[in-house]
Amino acid sequence: MTQLITLILSNIPAIMFVAALLAALLAPKPRPFRARLLDWMLLLSIGISYVWAGFFHVLFPELAARSIGWAVSPFQFEIGVADMAIGIAAIASFWRSLPFKAAVVVYIALFSLGVAIGHVREAVGAGDFAANNFGLLLLITVAQMILLPILLRLAWSDRNSG
Repeated sequence: MTQLITLILSNIPAIMFVAALLAALLAPKPRPFRARLLDWMLLLSIGISYVWAGFFHVLFPELAARSIGWAVSPFQFEIGVADMAIGIAAIASFWRSLPFKAAVVVYIALFSLGVAIGHVREAVGAGDFAANNFGLLLLITVAQMILLPILLRLAWSDRNSG
């Protein structure tokens, strides 16, 4: 049971990514799938995952740093608070207008680009292939960075054509 709990808690971003896809598929269908997917990705894949990551950096900096393959740094508190802030904004965007969602998506896309570049540089330059530096979490980050702006653009198209 302890191993199952550890597996779940250490894979929240992947679980929330899949949960967002399933929620968008199963949600009532008065709106196009891509608009539903944007909403659920912001709520679960970004919102819950980023609040979770933020709490980890703030409350358990040694564990968070070790999972990334980095040394503990005072910057973890700052990134933790930033993660929580964007997570809360993403959660709020689930119930907000498309322009509000656009602001969250722009931030996430740019932030994710910086995160991806930083983690790839660490993997290539320092040989840091720790699970949370160069693994599934990086793939999810890149997928979100690409998918969210596309979904936002499609949601704008649906809005303007309807």
